[in-house]
Amino acid sequence: MRRIPLGALQEREFRLFFTGQLVSLLGDAVTPFALAWAVLDLTGSVRDLGFVLAANTVPLVVFLLAGGVFADRLPRRGVMLTADVARMAIQAATAALLLSHTARIWELIVLQALAGTGTAFFNPASTGLTPMTVSAGRLQEANALRGMSMGLTQFAGPALAGLLIVTVGPGYALAIDGASFGVSAFCLARLHLPLHVALAPQSFARDLLDGWREFAARTWVWLIVVSVSLGNMMDSVWLVLAAVWIKNGHGGVGAWTAILVVSAIGALAAGATALRLKPRRPLLLASIAVVPIASPIIVLALKLPWETLVVTALVTGFGTMLFNTLWETTLQQHVPSASLSRVSAYDWFGSLLCQPLGLALAGVVAAGIGMSRTLWIAAVVDLAAVAAILAAPSVRHLQRLDEPQLEQGAQQPVAD
Repeated sequence: MRRIPLGALQEREFRLFFTGQLVSLLGDAVTPFALAWAVLDLTGSVRDLGFVLAANTVPLVVFLLAGGVFADRLPRRGVMLTADVARMAIQAATAALLLSHTARIWELIVLQALAGTGTAFFNPASTGLTPMTVSAGRLQEANALRGMSMGLTQFAGPALAGLLIVTVGPGYALAIDGASFGVSAFCLARLHLPLHVALAPQSFARDLLDGWREFAARTWVWLIVVSVSLGNMMDSVWLVLAAVWIKNGHGGVGAWTAILVVSAIGALAAGATALRLKPRRPLLLASIAVVPIASPIIVLALKLPWETLVVTALVTGFGTMLFNTLWETTLQQHVPSASLSRVSAYDWFGSLLCQPLGLALAGVVAAGIGMSRTLWIAAVVDLAAVAAILAAPSVRHLQRLDEPQLEQGAQQPVAD
Protein backbone atom coordinates (compact mmCIF):
# COMPACT_ATOMS: atom_id res chain seq x y z
CA MET A 1 0.00 0.00 0.00
CA ARG A 2 1.29 3.43 -0.91
CA ARG A 3 2.06 5.57 2.12
CA ILE A 4 0.04 8.75 2.54
CA PRO A 5 2.38 11.81 2.50
CA LEU A 6 0.51 13.33 5.45
CA GLY A 7 0.63 10.06 7.36
CA ALA A 8 2.47 11.66 10.28
CA LEU A 9 -0.75 13.53 11.11
CA GLN A 10 -2.56 10.21 11.46
CA GLU A 11 -0.48 9.52 14.56
CA ARG A 12 -2.19 10.97 17.65
CA GLU A 13 0.91 12.17 19.48
CA PHE A 14 2.39 14.03 16.54
CA ARG A 15 -1.01 15.46 15.60
CA LEU A 16 -1.35 16.95 19.09
CA PHE A 17 2.23 18.21 19.08
CA PHE A 18 1.87 19.71 15.60
CA THR A 19 -1.43 21.43 16.42
CA GLY A 20 -0.02 23.09 19.51
CA GLN A 21 3.08 24.24 17.68
CA LEU A 22 1.10 25.59 14.72
CA VAL A 23 -1.06 27.75 17.00
CA SER A 24 1.99 28.90 18.97
CA LEU A 25 3.91 29.78 15.80
CA LEU A 26 0.99 31.88 14.59
CA GLY A 27 1.02 33.78 17.87
CA ASP A 28 4.78 34.24 17.60
CA ALA A 29 4.38 35.63 14.07
CA VAL A 30 2.00 38.29 15.40
CA THR A 31 4.23 39.42 18.27
CA PRO A 32 7.02 41.38 16.48
CA PHE A 33 4.48 43.53 14.61
CA ALA A 34 2.35 44.09 17.70
CA LEU A 35 5.38 44.96 19.84
CA ALA A 36 6.73 47.34 17.20
CA TRP A 37 3.40 49.16 17.01
CA ALA A 38 3.07 49.27 20.79
CA VAL A 39 6.57 50.68 21.36
CA LEU A 40 6.18 53.30 18.64
CA ASP A 41 2.81 54.29 20.10
CA LEU A 42 4.41 54.51 23.52
CA THR A 43 7.53 56.56 22.78
CA GLY A 44 7.88 56.88 18.99
CA SER A 45 11.59 55.99 19.40
CA VAL A 46 13.29 53.66 16.93
CA ARG A 47 16.04 53.17 19.55
CA ASP A 48 13.49 51.93 22.09
CA LEU A 49 12.05 49.58 19.49
CA GLY A 50 15.50 48.14 18.85
CA PHE A 51 16.07 47.60 22.57
CA VAL A 52 12.76 45.78 23.03
CA LEU A 53 13.25 43.49 20.02
CA ALA A 54 16.88 42.78 20.92
CA ALA A 55 15.84 41.93 24.48
CA ASN A 56 14.09 38.84 23.14
CA THR A 57 17.01 37.69 20.98
CA VAL A 58 20.01 38.08 23.29
CA PRO A 59 18.77 35.75 26.10
CA LEU A 60 17.74 33.25 23.43
CA VAL A 61 21.38 32.91 22.38
CA VAL A 62 22.83 33.15 25.91
CA PHE A 63 20.69 30.42 27.48
CA LEU A 64 20.46 27.94 24.59
CA LEU A 65 23.24 25.71 25.89
CA ALA A 66 21.68 25.57 29.35
CA GLY A 67 18.36 24.75 27.68
CA GLY A 68 19.98 21.81 25.90
CA VAL A 69 21.36 20.39 29.13
CA PHE A 70 18.01 20.63 30.93
CA ALA A 71 16.18 19.10 27.95
CA ASP A 72 18.46 16.02 28.01
CA ARG A 73 18.52 15.68 31.81
CA LEU A 74 14.81 16.26 32.50
CA PRO A 75 11.70 14.99 30.70
CA ARG A 76 11.54 17.10 27.54
CA ARG A 77 7.80 17.53 27.69
CA GLY A 78 8.13 18.95 31.20
CA VAL A 79 10.76 21.46 30.06
CA MET A 80 8.54 22.55 27.15
CA LEU A 81 5.43 22.78 29.31
CA THR A 82 7.26 24.97 31.81
CA ALA A 83 8.54 27.22 29.02
CA ASP A 84 5.08 27.51 27.47
CA VAL A 85 3.34 28.32 30.76
CA ALA A 86 6.02 30.90 31.57
CA ARG A 87 5.73 32.55 28.15
CA MET A 88 1.95 32.54 28.42
CA ALA A 89 2.21 34.46 31.71
CA ILE A 90 4.86 36.82 30.31
CA GLN A 91 2.84 37.78 27.24
CA ALA A 92 -0.30 38.10 29.36
CA ALA A 93 1.58 40.52 31.64
CA THR A 94 2.81 42.45 28.59
CA ALA A 95 -0.74 42.65 27.25
CA ALA A 96 -2.06 43.82 30.64
CA LEU A 97 0.51 46.63 30.79
CA LEU A 98 -0.38 47.78 27.28
CA LEU A 99 -4.14 47.53 27.76
CA SER A 100 -3.98 49.43 31.05
CA HIS A 101 -1.80 52.13 29.40
CA THR A 102 0.77 51.81 32.20
CA ALA A 103 3.58 50.15 30.24
CA ARG A 104 7.10 51.53 30.46
CA ILE A 105 9.94 50.63 28.11
CA TRP A 106 12.10 49.00 30.78
CA GLU A 107 9.19 46.73 31.71
CA LEU A 108 8.74 45.61 28.11
CA ILE A 109 12.49 44.96 27.82
CA VAL A 110 12.51 42.80 30.97
CA LEU A 111 9.43 40.84 29.93
CA GLN A 112 10.73 40.15 26.42
CA ALA A 113 14.09 39.08 27.85
CA LEU A 114 12.23 36.54 29.99
CA ALA A 115 10.26 35.38 26.94
CA GLY A 116 13.50 34.88 25.00
CA THR A 117 14.88 32.83 27.89
CA GLY A 118 11.83 30.59 27.76
CA THR A 119 12.36 30.04 24.04
CA ALA A 120 16.00 29.11 24.69
CA PHE A 121 14.80 26.22 26.88
CA PHE A 122 11.92 25.27 24.58
CA ASN A 123 13.74 24.94 21.23
CA PRO A 124 16.36 22.26 22.07
CA ALA A 125 13.70 20.24 23.89
CA SER A 126 11.42 20.47 20.85
CA THR A 127 14.06 18.96 18.55
CA GLY A 128 14.55 16.10 21.00
CA LEU A 129 10.83 15.53 21.52
CA THR A 130 9.80 15.29 17.86
CA PRO A 131 11.15 11.72 17.31
CA MET A 132 9.20 10.63 20.41
CA THR A 133 5.87 11.69 18.85
CA VAL A 134 6.07 9.91 15.49
CA SER A 135 7.18 6.56 14.09
CA ALA A 136 10.73 6.46 12.71
CA GLY A 137 9.60 6.03 9.10
CA ARG A 138 7.59 9.25 9.27
CA LEU A 139 10.18 11.41 11.01
CA GLN A 140 11.09 13.39 7.89
CA GLU A 141 7.39 13.90 7.11
CA ALA A 142 6.95 15.28 10.61
CA ASN A 143 9.84 17.73 10.19
CA ALA A 144 8.55 18.73 6.74
CA LEU A 145 5.11 19.47 8.19
CA ARG A 146 6.66 21.54 10.97
CA GLY A 147 8.61 23.48 8.33
CA MET A 148 5.47 24.04 6.29
CA SER A 149 3.70 25.39 9.37
CA MET A 150 6.44 28.01 9.66
CA GLY A 151 5.87 28.98 6.02
CA LEU A 152 2.12 29.24 6.56
CA THR A 153 2.54 31.51 9.58
CA GLN A 154 4.78 33.79 7.50
CA PHE A 155 1.65 34.44 5.41
CA ALA A 156 -0.96 34.56 8.14
CA GLY A 157 1.04 36.21 10.94
CA PRO A 158 1.52 39.70 9.45
CA ALA A 159 -2.06 39.77 8.14
CA LEU A 160 -3.50 38.75 11.51
CA ALA A 161 -1.24 41.22 13.31
CA GLY A 162 -2.38 44.06 11.06
CA LEU A 163 -6.04 43.15 11.54
CA LEU A 164 -5.70 42.99 15.33
CA ILE A 165 -3.70 46.23 15.59
CA VAL A 166 -6.25 48.13 13.50
CA THR A 167 -9.36 46.69 15.17
CA VAL A 168 -8.49 46.09 18.84
CA GLY A 169 -4.90 47.31 19.30
CA PRO A 170 -1.51 45.71 19.97
CA GLY A 171 -2.34 44.84 23.58
CA TYR A 172 -4.97 42.31 22.51
CA ALA A 173 -2.57 40.95 19.88
CA LEU A 174 -0.07 40.18 22.68
CA ALA A 175 -2.89 38.61 24.70
CA ILE A 176 -3.63 36.28 21.79
CA ASP A 177 0.04 35.32 21.63
CA GLY A 178 -0.12 34.46 25.32
CA ALA A 179 -3.21 32.34 24.71
CA SER A 180 -1.39 30.52 21.89
CA PHE A 181 1.23 29.33 24.40
CA GLY A 182 -1.64 28.05 26.52
CA VAL A 183 -2.91 25.99 23.57
CA SER A 184 0.58 24.58 23.05
CA ALA A 185 0.86 23.68 26.74
CA PHE A 186 -2.56 21.98 26.66
CA CYS A 187 -1.56 19.85 23.67
CA LEU A 188 1.77 18.92 25.27
CA ALA A 189 0.04 17.90 28.50
CA ARG A 190 -2.14 15.40 26.59
CA LEU A 191 0.78 13.58 24.95
CA HIS A 192 1.46 9.92 25.77
CA LEU A 193 5.22 9.54 25.35
CA PRO A 194 7.83 6.82 25.87
CA LEU A 195 9.60 6.77 29.21
CA HIS A 196 12.29 9.38 29.66
CA VAL A 197 15.75 7.85 30.10
CA ALA A 198 17.45 9.52 33.06
CA LEU A 199 21.12 10.39 32.63
CA ALA A 200 23.68 9.36 35.21
CA PRO A 201 24.03 12.02 37.96
CA GLN A 202 26.83 14.48 37.21
CA SER A 203 27.52 18.21 37.23
CA PHE A 204 26.00 20.73 34.85
CA ALA A 205 29.47 21.46 33.43
CA ARG A 206 30.03 17.75 32.75
CA ASP A 207 26.68 17.51 30.98
CA LEU A 208 27.64 20.50 28.86
CA LEU A 209 31.04 18.99 28.07
CA ASP A 210 29.53 15.63 27.12
CA GLY A 211 27.17 17.42 24.75
CA TRP A 212 30.12 19.26 23.22
CA ARG A 213 31.93 15.97 22.69
CA GLU A 214 28.93 14.53 20.87
CA PHE A 215 28.74 17.69 18.78
CA ALA A 216 32.47 17.85 17.97
CA ALA A 217 32.84 14.10 17.34
CA ARG A 218 30.88 14.34 14.08
CA THR A 219 32.66 16.39 11.42
CA TRP A 220 29.48 16.80 9.41
CA VAL A 221 27.73 18.38 12.42
CA TRP A 222 30.23 21.05 13.43
CA LEU A 223 31.23 21.84 9.84
CA ILE A 224 27.65 22.51 8.82
CA VAL A 225 26.94 24.58 11.94
CA VAL A 226 30.04 26.75 11.35
CA SER A 227 29.12 27.18 7.67
CA VAL A 228 25.50 28.03 8.48
CA SER A 229 26.66 30.54 11.10
CA LEU A 230 28.77 32.36 8.50
CA GLY A 231 25.93 32.14 5.98
CA ASN A 232 23.43 33.58 8.44
CA MET A 233 25.82 36.44 9.17
CA MET A 234 26.12 37.26 5.46
CA ASP A 235 22.35 36.97 5.01
CA SER A 236 21.94 39.48 7.85
CA VAL A 237 24.19 41.88 5.95
CA TRP A 238 21.95 41.42 2.90
CA LEU A 239 18.80 41.92 4.97
CA VAL A 240 19.90 45.34 6.23
CA LEU A 241 21.24 46.62 2.92
CA ALA A 242 18.33 45.24 0.88
CA ALA A 243 15.78 46.87 3.20
CA VAL A 244 17.51 50.24 2.89
CA TRP A 245 17.92 49.95 -0.90
CA ILE A 246 14.31 48.90 -1.50
CA LYS A 247 12.93 51.58 0.81
CA ASN A 248 14.95 54.29 -0.92
CA GLY A 249 13.09 54.29 -4.20
CA HIS A 250 13.45 50.69 -5.44
CA GLY A 251 10.01 49.18 -4.99
CA GLY A 252 9.16 50.31 -1.48
CA VAL A 253 6.97 48.34 0.91
CA GLY A 254 5.21 46.52 -1.93
CA ALA A 255 8.49 45.08 -3.17
CA TRP A 256 9.54 44.01 0.31
CA THR A 257 6.18 42.33 0.89
CA ALA A 258 6.45 40.50 -2.43
CA ILE A 259 9.92 39.19 -1.54
CA LEU A 260 8.73 37.88 1.85
CA VAL A 261 5.59 36.28 0.40
CA VAL A 262 7.43 34.56 -2.45
CA SER A 263 10.07 33.29 -0.02
CA ALA A 264 7.29 31.75 2.05
CA ILE A 265 5.85 30.14 -1.09
CA GLY A 266 9.25 28.60 -1.80
CA ALA A 267 9.39 27.27 1.77
CA LEU A 268 5.94 25.70 1.42
CA ALA A 269 6.95 24.06 -1.86
CA ALA A 270 10.07 22.65 -0.18
CA GLY A 271 7.99 21.25 2.67
CA ALA A 272 5.62 19.58 0.21
CA THR A 273 8.63 18.11 -1.61
CA ALA A 274 10.17 16.79 1.60
CA LEU A 275 6.94 14.95 2.45
CA ARG A 276 7.69 12.43 -0.31
CA LEU A 277 11.41 12.78 -0.95
CA LYS A 278 13.59 10.18 0.82
CA PRO A 279 17.17 10.75 -0.37
CA ARG A 280 19.77 8.09 0.37
CA ARG A 281 22.34 10.84 1.08
CA PRO A 282 20.23 13.58 2.69
CA LEU A 283 22.99 16.06 3.54
CA LEU A 284 24.37 15.94 0.00
CA LEU A 285 20.97 16.90 -1.38
CA ALA A 286 20.49 19.50 1.36
CA SER A 287 23.84 21.12 0.51
CA ILE A 288 23.06 21.19 -3.21
CA ALA A 289 19.71 22.85 -2.42
CA VAL A 290 21.46 25.85 -0.82
CA VAL A 291 24.01 26.39 -3.61
CA PRO A 292 21.93 29.39 -4.89
CA ILE A 293 21.89 30.95 -1.40
CA ALA A 294 24.16 33.82 -2.49
CA SER A 295 21.98 34.73 -5.49
CA PRO A 296 20.00 37.55 -3.79
CA ILE A 297 23.27 39.04 -2.50
CA ILE A 298 24.74 39.02 -6.02
CA VAL A 299 21.55 40.51 -7.51
CA LEU A 300 21.65 43.36 -4.99
CA ALA A 301 25.39 43.90 -5.55
CA LEU A 302 24.65 44.29 -9.28
CA LYS A 303 21.72 46.60 -8.44
CA LEU A 304 19.39 44.69 -10.74
CA PRO A 305 15.65 45.50 -10.68
CA TRP A 306 13.90 44.51 -7.45
CA GLU A 307 11.73 42.05 -9.38
CA THR A 308 14.85 39.90 -9.78
CA LEU A 309 15.07 39.65 -6.01
CA VAL A 310 11.58 38.15 -6.00
CA VAL A 311 12.79 35.32 -8.25
CA THR A 312 15.80 34.64 -6.02
CA ALA A 313 13.50 34.67 -2.96
CA LEU A 314 11.58 31.74 -4.40
CA VAL A 315 14.77 29.73 -4.98
CA THR A 316 16.36 30.53 -1.63
CA GLY A 317 13.12 30.01 0.28
CA PHE A 318 12.83 26.55 -1.26
CA GLY A 319 16.48 25.65 -0.69
CA THR A 320 16.63 26.87 2.90
CA MET A 321 13.51 25.00 3.98
CA LEU A 322 14.57 21.76 2.25
CA PHE A 323 18.01 22.05 3.88
CA ASN A 324 16.50 22.64 7.33
CA THR A 325 14.12 19.68 7.04
CA LEU A 326 16.80 17.22 5.91
CA TRP A 327 19.30 18.60 8.44
CA GLU A 328 16.99 18.28 11.44
CA THR A 329 15.90 14.78 10.40
CA THR A 330 19.53 13.69 9.99
CA LEU A 331 20.43 15.02 13.44
CA GLN A 332 17.51 13.18 15.00
CA GLN A 333 18.46 9.93 13.25
CA HIS A 334 22.22 9.95 13.86
CA VAL A 335 22.66 11.57 17.28
CA PRO A 336 21.85 9.42 20.34
CA SER A 337 18.56 10.47 21.92
CA ALA A 338 20.18 11.06 25.31
CA SER A 339 22.41 13.78 23.80
CA LEU A 340 20.11 15.10 21.08
CA SER A 341 18.87 18.25 22.84
CA ARG A 342 22.41 19.28 23.85
CA VAL A 343 23.69 18.79 20.30
CA SER A 344 20.65 20.71 19.02
CA ALA A 345 21.43 23.51 21.49
CA TYR A 346 24.98 23.80 20.12
CA ASP A 347 23.44 23.85 16.64
CA TRP A 348 21.03 26.66 17.56
CA PHE A 349 23.75 28.56 19.42
CA GLY A 350 26.25 28.35 16.56
CA SER A 351 23.68 29.16 13.89
CA LEU A 352 22.44 32.28 15.69
CA LEU A 353 25.74 33.49 17.12
CA CYS A 354 26.92 35.59 14.17
CA GLN A 355 23.55 37.00 13.10
CA PRO A 356 23.60 40.03 15.45
CA LEU A 357 27.15 40.79 14.30
CA GLY A 358 26.04 40.86 10.67
CA LEU A 359 23.12 43.15 11.50
CA ALA A 360 25.37 45.51 13.46
CA LEU A 361 28.23 45.67 10.95
CA ALA A 362 26.29 45.85 7.68
CA GLY A 363 25.71 49.58 7.69
CA VAL A 364 29.14 50.41 9.12
CA VAL A 365 31.07 48.37 6.55
CA ALA A 366 28.89 49.54 3.66
CA ALA A 367 29.49 53.16 4.69
CA GLY A 368 33.22 52.52 4.69
CA ILE A 369 33.76 50.51 1.48
CA GLY A 370 30.46 50.88 -0.36
CA MET A 371 27.33 48.75 -0.62
CA SER A 372 28.33 46.75 -3.69
CA ARG A 373 31.78 45.83 -2.37
CA THR A 374 30.29 44.80 0.97
CA LEU A 375 27.77 42.59 -0.79
CA TRP A 376 30.39 40.96 -3.02
CA ILE A 377 32.39 40.04 0.07
CA ALA A 378 29.24 38.59 1.63
CA ALA A 379 28.51 36.58 -1.51
CA VAL A 380 32.03 35.13 -1.60
CA VAL A 381 31.79 34.09 2.06
CA ASP A 382 28.37 32.53 1.44
CA LEU A 383 29.62 30.53 -1.56
CA ALA A 384 32.77 29.46 0.29
CA ALA A 385 30.67 28.17 3.20
CA VAL A 386 28.53 26.04 0.87
CA ALA A 387 31.62 24.81 -0.99
CA ALA A 388 33.21 23.74 2.31
CA ILE A 389 30.16 21.64 3.12
CA LEU A 390 30.07 20.00 -0.30
CA ALA A 391 33.81 19.28 -0.16
CA ALA A 392 33.49 17.27 3.06
CA PRO A 393 33.27 13.48 2.52
CA SER A 394 31.41 13.11 5.82
CA VAL A 395 28.64 15.32 4.40
CA ARG A 396 28.52 13.79 0.92
CA HIS A 397 28.57 10.16 2.03
CA LEU A 398 26.38 10.21 5.13
CA GLN A 399 23.58 7.67 4.68
CA ARG A 400 19.96 7.99 5.67
CA LEU A 401 18.92 5.83 8.65
CA ASP A 402 15.56 4.18 9.12
CA GLU A 403 15.82 4.28 12.92
CA PRO A 404 17.23 6.89 15.31
CA GLN A 405 20.39 6.05 17.22
CA LEU A 406 19.84 4.37 20.59
CA GLU A 407 21.47 5.43 23.82
CA GLN A 408 24.48 3.46 24.95
CA GLY A 409 24.56 1.85 28.38
CA ALA A 410 21.95 0.90 30.90
CA GLN A 411 20.03 3.85 32.29
CA GLN A 412 17.07 4.05 34.66
CA PRO A 413 13.82 5.06 32.90
CA VAL A 414 11.47 7.52 34.53
CA ALA A 415 8.06 8.68 33.34
CA ASP A 416 8.00 11.61 30.94
